[in-house]
Amino acid sequence: MQIFVTGGSGFVGGHTIEALVREGHDVRALARSDRAAEQVRAYGATPVRGELGAVTPELLAGCEAVIHAAAFVEEWGTREQFWQGNVEGTRNMLEAARAAGVRRFLHVGTEAALFAGQDLVAVDEAAPYPAPQRYLYSETKAEAERLVLAANGPGFATLSIRPRFVWGPRDNSVLPSILKMARAGSFAWIGGGAARTSTTHVANLVHALVLALTHGEGGRAYFVADEGVRTIREFLSAYAATAGVDLGARTLPKGLARTLARVIEGTWRLFGVRRQPPLTRFAADMMSATVTVDTGRARRELGYMPVVTVEDGLAAMRTA
Repeated sequence: MQIFVTGGSGFVGGHTIEALVREGHDVRALARSDRAAEQVRAYGATPVRGELGAVTPELLAGCEAVIHAAAFVEEWGTREQFWQGNVEGTRNMLEAARAAGVRRFLHVGTEAALFAGQDLVAVDEAAPYPAPQRYLYSETKAEAERLVLAANGPGFATLSIRPRFVWGPRDNSVLPSILKMARAGSFAWIGGGAARTSTTHVANLVHALVLALTHGEGGRAYFVADEGVRTIREFLSAYAATAGVDLGARTLPKGLARTLARVIEGTWRLFGVRRQPPLTRFAADMMSATVTVDTGRARRELGYMPVVTVEDGLAAMRTA
């Protein structure tokens, strides 16, 4: 199968390309820069130079499927950056794919589309998007997913694969941020890290995406995750330990952390500070809320089962 991947130079996209190539697929990947082109070529894809918002049907000619892994995933940014990266970029990819005759469109979604600061316990796909949304990332990922699922139709199947807390080798987001704070002496648990979480090893997410190329019903979202749930403290302590870092025991009360994040963000926005604040509302709320997902639909309809256990994934990172 000829497959087009966006976000191919990133964490999820890179692992996706490698898995598709191992499966014998012919992979093309969007690349915004020379560096990105070199990276996707190293993973085994043919780079296609261009911008997400400017992809044309011609660039997708001959492709049977698109895996849309590109997104604006920063904690901090303007509404324009989040909207263009997550909503308009997705809208353009859908339009180009449909015009090019692509038959299957897989979107890498997120449980954050449902998150508004509350606990989400064993949440499944029947849960509604919250109104109002409280975070630009959640709002724009929810809107992107709405566009994807609404675009489903005859000859054009669209699905959204929703992982929770993606982790694993080459993580360029969560682990580096935690390690940076720990080494600077600024890391603290929120509420003692007692909130519980589902996690998704990147290999398990990629396995779900490969399954969704031929399984699953168009117009549906699918939660995927590792087996079991853990406290945030339990998982992040083990994750940081793969890099030889101890996260310590310092903690902030949940209410204080959430209030502090709102004060800091408000100050940053009032004075137009561009650099990321030391604590954001999204991070404080997500680190202090229980978020676990029910993967029953993916198991039934995609045939999904995790291929890597949390224990084996952590062990592999410790010995890498």
